[in-house]
Amino acid sequence: MVSPIDIQKALSGIEYPAKRDDVVKHAESHGGGDDVLEALKGIDDQEYDTPAAVSKAVFN
Repeated sequence: MVSPIDIQKALSGIEYPAKRDDVVKHAESHGGGDDVLEALKGIDDQEYDTPAAVSKAVFN
């Protein structure tokens, strides 16, 4: 199970706003594990303004 900390570590340094595909690509290139990538691929295809918005999309 992925944790919010894992998500935030994988997204460290990303510039917001960011679309889902940008979030996934950033996580891939910054050491996001398979569970993190799967979680991020499952969020809605929209623009996210903050790390909290990404976490909310993953965990709601």
